[in-house]
Amino acid sequence: MKTLLLLLVLTVLSNVPSGGCAASSPCSHPPSTWCSSLDSAVQCGVLKQCLESNFTESHHKKTDQVEVALYFESLCPGCRMAFTETLYPTWVLLSDIMSLTLVPYGNAQEKPDGQRFNFECQHGEPECLGNMIETCLLNMTDAAKHIIYCMESSSDVIKAAQSCAQLYSPDLSWDSVTSCVKGDVGNQLMHQNALKTKALQPPHQYVPWVTINGEHTEELQDKALNSLFTLVCSMYKVQLMSTKPESFIDSSRDFSYDRFIISLLCAITAHAGHV
Repeated sequence: MKTLLLLLVLTVLSNVPSGGCAASSPCSHPPSTWCSSLDSAVQCGVLKQCLESNFTESHHKKTDQVEVALYFESLCPGCRMAFTETLYPTWVLLSDIMSLTLVPYGNAQEKPDGQRFNFECQHGEPECLGNMIETCLLNMTDAAKHIIYCMESSSDVIKAAQSCAQLYSPDLSWDSVTSCVKGDVGNQLMHQNALKTKALQPPHQYVPWVTINGEHTEELQDKALNSLFTLVCSMYKVQLMSTKPESFIDSSRDFSYDRFIISLLCAITAHAGHV
C-alpha cells in the first residue's frame, strides 16, 4: 500500500506542469517545521525530502475518516458500475482516510415468517442469493470487499462467488458461507440490512444510494459517483483541520506515513487540476 501510494504521488508530480511548481513565496518556516504541513513542505522546496523521511507508523484512531456507505443490490447494473468503477477503486487508494460500508439490500422487501424473514428482491431470487452471499461475506472475512469486487466485476455474480472467495480469502471455508446463507445467521443479518436501509433519512428512492458521513443529498450523490476521490480528499481536509487546527502533524505523537502520502496525493491532484 505504501509503495503504491508513493508511486502515485510521484506519478502525479511528474505530470504537474513545471510552471505550477514554482514557490509562490519564500520559505518563512524554521527547518524544524518544514515537514510539519503540506504548505510548508512545498513552500520550502523540501517536498521530496519530506516524502523520503523516515516517518514512523502509528496506530491512529479512525474517527477522522470520511465514512462512505453504499446501499445497493447485487445484480443492479448501476450498483455494480458504481461499486466496481468508483467506490472500490477510490477506497483502495484512500483506505487510510476513507471507510466504506456496504449494505446489500436496496429495493428488496421483507416479510416476517415466524422467527425468520422472507425476502423479495427487485431482480428476483438470484439477486436475493447474491445479496445474502455478500452479506455473509461481510460478516465473515476482512477480505469481503475484495471478494465482492471480484464478484461484481464478473459476468456472472453468483457463479463467481466461490472462486472469488478462494482467491482473496483461501482460508475461508465455502461450506461455512453456504451455512450462513441458508441458515438463521444469514437471515438475521439480512434483516439488519433491511432495518439499516429503512432507517435512511431521507428515505432512499433508488439504488445505488450513497451516504457520506451518514448524510445523503443529490449533490453528494452526484459527487460520490463522479468525483469521489476529490470529494473524500476535500472532506478529509476539512475534518483534519477541525480536529487538529494547530498543524497538519501533531508533534506530540508519531505521524502516519501512509496518511501523509495520501494527503500529499490529494493536495497535488487538486493542484494539478487548477494549473
